[in-house]
Amino acid sequence: MRTPEQQRNDLFAIWNAALNGVRVEHLLRKTVSLQNGTLVVAGESYLLKNFDRIVVLGGGKASGAMAQTLENILEPLFDSKEIFGWVNVPEDCVKPLRKIHLHPARPAGVNEPTEAGVAGTSEIIRLAKELTPDDLCICLISGGGSALLPAPVSGITLQDKQEITRLLSESGADIQELNTVRKQISTVKGGGLKRLCAGKKLITLILSDVLGDPLDVIASGPTVDNRTTAPEALNILYKYREIRAGHETKCNTSLNRVMQYLQNKVNETAFPCLPPSCKTGFVRNIIIGNNAAAVESAGEEALRRNYSYTMYVAKESGDTAEETGVHLAKLALEMKYTGSDCLIHGGEPVVKLAPPELRGKGGRNQQLVLSALNYFLEHHPADKPFPIAFLSGGTDGEDGPTDAAGAYIDAAMFQQVLGEKRNNPQFNLTEYLNRNDAYHFFERFGTLLKTGATGTNVCDVRIVLVQ
Repeated sequence: MRTPEQQRNDLFAIWNAALNGVRVEHLLRKTVSLQNGTLVVAGESYLLKNFDRIVVLGGGKASGAMAQTLENILEPLFDSKEIFGWVNVPEDCVKPLRKIHLHPARPAGVNEPTEAGVAGTSEIIRLAKELTPDDLCICLISGGGSALLPAPVSGITLQDKQEITRLLSESGADIQELNTVRKQISTVKGGGLKRLCAGKKLITLILSDVLGDPLDVIASGPTVDNRTTAPEALNILYKYREIRAGHETKCNTSLNRVMQYLQNKVNETAFPCLPPSCKTGFVRNIIIGNNAAAVESAGEEALRRNYSYTMYVAKESGDTAEETGVHLAKLALEMKYTGSDCLIHGGEPVVKLAPPELRGKGGRNQQLVLSALNYFLEHHPADKPFPIAFLSGGTDGEDGPTDAAGAYIDAAMFQQVLGEKRNNPQFNLTEYLNRNDAYHFFERFGTLLKTGATGTNVCDVRIVLVQ
């Protein structure tokens, strides 16, 4: 039997192992190396004498760490080869590098396109167009790249993109739906950067933050041919306009403008979507890490700590944070009788947000843990010790527009919540859930999970330990 303190320590150790297994330096060095004048990438060799320059482009929450590690790998070439680049990252990921410029494309915790992002993406487009047939281009892509690489098509404004992104996100659209729309109104998404790149060879290194690792969805697939169409994007907007019917929304003008733009594309039957590039074999898209790798690393640590663990990695988004929280809480209560004392669960749920005037502060992981806690309070006897430790966190260190990665529950916190229920007649956990105000709830009890920016990003990991 483990003490509650041991159980809590194990919870954090297993979580940290998940993060360490997908640290960018570890993943990139497994994928890229220099060997006797040859660049070896995922088993394929590139003779460096065939390239005049190496130009690095990209964007994403983890792309700054990717750029730093790539510089370190390429350092022996600094005196013999021209190397430079531009990568869009969040402000808190900016640091001076020797060859690659990291551009602050948005504030930390604000996961939407900005004017700074547009300016940075314009520079990336310029560099891509100015490449020569003797250049090697390496593109670094990670989650968050959709917001960090904004380049609206002519006729669509940045505000339009911001408003449409908020509308879809607040209405519960999943990442596939969101990116289907974004790719149709972007210059670089949906293979746009690939088409703009004038170099000899394009290698894209991708850290996946999308379940199932669909190349065209991660960061909206800037180097992957777009297989979605304008009619599909238009149908998504019709769907969520119906869902929002009756709700006053300030984005009606933007919604109408984007829908009209898409309708015009549909009418242009000879050009319904951007064509794939004709450069056969020009691009390699390589996944260097994903959610499954984080879950596997967590499992190795659980085994080292003598847990009998079960692992599960979701293949697609679908369930809401509340549904996932209840599902995992039910499994936790059943695990007391199954012989398994550790569940490691990878995925990324969606959150349907409360109206802005009612909405509090939180993120999908905090909402998930709060939903699980609500279930525990209703189904675990208050007069018996609470045998469960439960954590859910975003591997990038950001959970919604907050400074937390997620939240956790343990025996001590559960007792505090029971005491609050007994002593405060006004206590209402469901009210926090309904207002998406999980941050302020967990802040009261000191169980927010705060990691800061982790330098990686592979969806979420949840850990359930049962005594």
